[in-house]
Amino acid sequence: MACTGVFVAYFPVTTVSVSLPVIQGALGASTSDLSWVSDAFVLPVAALILTAGVFGDVHGRKKVFQAGLALCAVGATVSLCAQSIAAVWVGQALSGAGAAALLPMTLALISHVVPDHRERGKFIGLWTTCLMGALAVGPLIAGTITAHADWRWIFLLPIPLSLAAMAAGARLLDESRSPYPRKLDWPGQITAAVAITALVYGVIEGGASSFTEPQVLVALALAVAGGIVFVLAERRSDSPMLDLRIFRSPAFTGSTLVVMISFLGLIGFFFVLSLYFGMVQQLTTLEAGLRLLMVTIMPILLGAVFGRLTQRLSARFLITGGLLITTVALCTLTTIGIDTSFGSLAWRLALLGTGLGIAFPCITATAVGSVPSHQAGMAAAGNNAFRQVGAALGPAILGALLTTEAVGALPAHLADQGLTGATGARITGAVDRDGLEAVAGMPLGADTGRALHALSLSFVDGLHLCLLVSAVLMLCGALVALVTLRPRRPAPSVQVAASTDRGAPAAGDEPPRGGAPAAAGNTPGGSRR
Repeated sequence: MACTGVFVAYFPVTTVSVSLPVIQGALGASTSDLSWVSDAFVLPVAALILTAGVFGDVHGRKKVFQAGLALCAVGATVSLCAQSIAAVWVGQALSGAGAAALLPMTLALISHVVPDHRERGKFIGLWTTCLMGALAVGPLIAGTITAHADWRWIFLLPIPLSLAAMAAGARLLDESRSPYPRKLDWPGQITAAVAITALVYGVIEGGASSFTEPQVLVALALAVAGGIVFVLAERRSDSPMLDLRIFRSPAFTGSTLVVMISFLGLIGFFFVLSLYFGMVQQLTTLEAGLRLLMVTIMPILLGAVFGRLTQRLSARFLITGGLLITTVALCTLTTIGIDTSFGSLAWRLALLGTGLGIAFPCITATAVGSVPSHQAGMAAAGNNAFRQVGAALGPAILGALLTTEAVGALPAHLADQGLTGATGARITGAVDRDGLEAVAGMPLGADTGRALHALSLSFVDGLHLCLLVSAVLMLCGALVALVTLRPRRPAPSVQVAASTDRGAPAAGDEPPRGGAPAAAGNTPGGSRR
């Protein structure tokens, strides 16, 4: 059920991203509008995932798991019936809220059944494989559908899948709650949602227009203020949504930074590469999906192998090595051009997927295993929240970089194609006003071919910059893992709580601050030393 839940949660990510060019053409959306198609899903995940974990502790994890599946089905139904880009945003937001409920509950299910953190790593590896499986099959299903039917049908599959999983969960899952008294942390929830939403809005709108615009400056200032108030609220709360003391663990802090940085680069990479396949190479959704499959299939093939290796090899070695391989792969992609063949792309994308397959199964397992068992659920939710913040910022930041670089390079490429004077000014004016997609709809007569070629060259310049930025992000992630994930001898009491105390609370059960230890070396239910 955990693997089914994470599959439903992540299925919309690449299904929608690979279909962005089709959605753009059908609804006349701008590049900024397309960024919000992706971020309308990711933002609720990042903003609500911690609260969903608390809801599960208070009201029952099975109930929250079922509610998440129901929201995914409702969101997919809204998107299936969408007649405007705003309706797609609404459907994506509802699906994102469902994913926010599912992700912490799926990990809580695993932690509840497998209390031994060493054995748990194998099952989290299977969880990660299903996550990557959703990313892998999404483009293929979307490509097949858009080749033979209306693009809206890409949202159909989550509906019966969610309903079937709800029926199975009703019979197979037992209800569980935190044995410790918890309550909802509304100040933390509200300030976290404000900070995350304002940050992503400011980045998207700043990239689309200017970072000096008043509404952008207000949004970024609100994000900073919301973040500060969130920290203050969590420090004062008797039942914090995210107990900031878990950041005292270098392994948790390091793995959280790594997952946020790497997902920023990865989801941003998927976004700009999907646009490259559609706008530059003029591929169908299925052809684009087959190319992206080279990235997502490798973690699936390697997931079981490296899931077992996490029990034998250092997480520091696996995560750092995997991200370095990913960095090299992204650097090789910076040489692609307008007419790069499938064969030339395939080995580079496969190398990228290999690096991800090595690194990603270890990151969540490291975060969950780096804190006492009673905080494992909170650690998993926190790690997932920062993962989604990176995923939300990825399309926003790289989309803004892509547009800025491509628009800046366009006049020179137009001049190289002989389009100067009034024609060149007309094209650049349309792009400045309506975005890169405006060129395809302009009546340029005999100049159309040269204008589109100049646009493609400009887009590739922007793509190269985005790939370079993604490579730098992955390298930063590798360096963070190398520095923070140093082998440490665990405290004896943590070993006892993690491996021998079979009666300890399920991961995700957080005791109240007055009766639980603050340090990692204290066992659940003990007194503060």
